[in-house]
Amino acid sequence: MKASRIAAALLSLGTVAQIASADTHRYIPTTFYNPAVGGSAALRIKSGDRVMTRTVDDLGAGPDLTPATDVASPRTGPFFVEGAEAGDLLVVTIDKLTPNRATGYSTSLMSDQAIGKGSLTGRPDPARLPWTIDASAGVVRLDLKQIIPNTNWSDRFAMATFTLPLQPLLASIGVAPPSAGSGSVGSFGGDMTAGVIGAGARVMLPVYQAGALLYLGHGHARQGDGHITGSGIETSMDVEFSVEVVKRKEWPHSSVVRPSTVVGEFAQGWPRIETAERLMTVAAAPSLEEAVQRATLELHHWLDDDFGLSEKTVSIFLGQAMEYELATVTGSTATVVTTINKAYLPKPLP
Repeated sequence: MKASRIAAALLSLGTVAQIASADTHRYIPTTFYNPAVGGSAALRIKSGDRVMTRTVDDLGAGPDLTPATDVASPRTGPFFVEGAEAGDLLVVTIDKLTPNRATGYSTSLMSDQAIGKGSLTGRPDPARLPWTIDASAGVVRLDLKQIIPNTNWSDRFAMATFTLPLQPLLASIGVAPPSAGSGSVGSFGGDMTAGVIGAGARVMLPVYQAGALLYLGHGHARQGDGHITGSGIETSMDVEFSVEVVKRKEWPHSSVVRPSTVVGEFAQGWPRIETAERLMTVAAAPSLEEAVQRATLELHHWLDDDFGLSEKTVSIFLGQAMEYELATVTGSTATVVTTINKAYLPKPLP
């Protein structure tokens, strides 16, 4: 048996032992914190553990719509992950993500970054507009009669609603940044507002502080690309997630062979995300151009490390296979997601 396969087998045995000793925690938060300010650990967990918890919406309201906190940008956590040290990797798998109420809210004020200043006359106001979340039907609905009640909508439409698929996501997930003043989004994750961070996603974050200090933010029932009104359909969520600490010295060569990301020749500089179908990287910058560059280079480095291909070969592949998601173009920071379909990649030998 080749040495690489022996190593993979030993790693697999270690993972089995870890899972056997894993615990499940039920944590219902009563206090919340702002990552920019910090906070003491809400719960101590270990690699392999699963946590069942919840988040409040962007204004701090929970399942019963009662404000649970007056903390700005309220987050659930932080979770201290035992054994996680600076230089390690924290892999967070979102096992379940479900809105825990039947209502959500969005805004209508289009950002200048999306449309330019003065592009719309009679700009919409910033009021929060109600959506119905129908989890059983898997949709969200906006009632036009409620938004503009003085119009006879029955003369125009059989059903006066906008109906869109329900696509829950976590707008914020991250670990403690390397230093104070690192901003709300960065290599540590944070307010990525990426539509790909839903159930089934594995979010891979570099660890900068002891215990990682993982936190989860507000949920969106869905959001459009670009986050162009500065909001998704904001709501509270029930979340189940599990964690894995990957020690730097134990990082394998290929995440395709073993389900954890790798860092070989290139250090991981931005969050990486894997789903059953896709590999993705997320990066942010003051300009959209720079965010595209950072996210693209991160995915290029990931594939280069995984497959040991030349830079030219990876470039050829990405030139025809890569897709982009504009996670957000609002505010002072642009966030971009690069993505490829795993079905396009060569299959590794067993």
